[in-house]
Amino acid sequence: MAAPRWSVLGFWIRGNGQGLGSLFIPVSKPFCSAAAASEPLNAQRLAEKLRAQKQEQVTKKEPVSTNPVQRRVQELVRYTRQLQRVHPNVLAKALTRGILHQDKNLVVTNKPYGLPVHGGPGVQLCISDVLPILAKMLHGHKAEPLHLCHRLDKETTGVMVLAWDKDIAHQVQELFRTRQVVKKYWAITVRVPMPSAGIVDIPIVEKEAQGQQQHYKMTLSPSYHMEDGKMVKMRSSRNAQVAVTQYQVLSSTLSSALLELHPITGIKHQLRVHLSFGLDCPILGDHKYSDWNRLAPQKLSVGTLKKLGLEQSKARYIPLHLHARQLILPALGSRKEELNLVCKLPHFFVRSLRRLGLEMPNQDQSKNSEAQHLGAQ
Repeated sequence: MAAPRWSVLGFWIRGNGQGLGSLFIPVSKPFCSAAAASEPLNAQRLAEKLRAQKQEQVTKKEPVSTNPVQRRVQELVRYTRQLQRVHPNVLAKALTRGILHQDKNLVVTNKPYGLPVHGGPGVQLCISDVLPILAKMLHGHKAEPLHLCHRLDKETTGVMVLAWDKDIAHQVQELFRTRQVVKKYWAITVRVPMPSAGIVDIPIVEKEAQGQQQHYKMTLSPSYHMEDGKMVKMRSSRNAQVAVTQYQVLSSTLSSALLELHPITGIKHQLRVHLSFGLDCPILGDHKYSDWNRLAPQKLSVGTLKKLGLEQSKARYIPLHLHARQLILPALGSRKEELNLVCKLPHFFVRSLRRLGLEMPNQDQSKNSEAQHLGAQ
């Protein structure tokens, strides 16, 4: 299923340097040249391709809605479809504007929504592709490429750590692997978890989901189940991985909540699986894990849709509201103190908080939450 594309009310279209609004600058390139003129077959194929693309745009053109929210959704859908066609130099420039910290060892930037970290099938542009360009923009044309220290999902925004040296990158990766890095995420959930704070300690395994389309998902592999009112130990799956998540509700209404999440382990899609299948509170915009058997847009209540100003038919465009808000790195190399990295929320996340009636926590509450996380670790 394609990534959700309601994205980012204000995030893609703002031109103040905070987001990627400047990504979508049309670049005119000459399609005809002397070389192309000498190859009529290639030129003919190019003309046919351009005609097909134009016809596809005409057939997919949607009527303009009178609802301002629906109009914004239509505009943002068109913008996000162009994301993979952005020139690498433009993307690298946008990453420089999102830099949170830079020293002789590390570069920490704000990862935008909808950009994969690594390449793969159907991926035309990813962050790893532009790391050499980003390094040259920061340190000149002789600079060596930057190195990834960890990864975030395509739909996740927030703190991303890069290293100048491969050895430093390996050291940071080892800090992540040995759970010495404090990671804090913020997420908006559909429904409110009970209790309001706790720890989810349920192993996770990847399984094939039965449905109309063959697909695989991460799911829970609990060690115990209830039988006749008694807790009975189950045979654990050979491929199950230990997964532990600490969570706390920062703000809530009757139908939604803002959560702070602290993943103790780092299993694939851990936060999304624990919230959806463990606490029955899927993340807003999580179209993959809101239902086990189906690959379909997230089903939202009438009240939630009304607050967001959307119809259910447009729910597929709601982005995943999961943000890597804070990383605390221990002392590394010549740096003797820990490094506290905080990344502000994207515009679409803040807008959703306001529409759903969720309050931003004050600074004291965030500090208390941080102390609890450090104590738990």
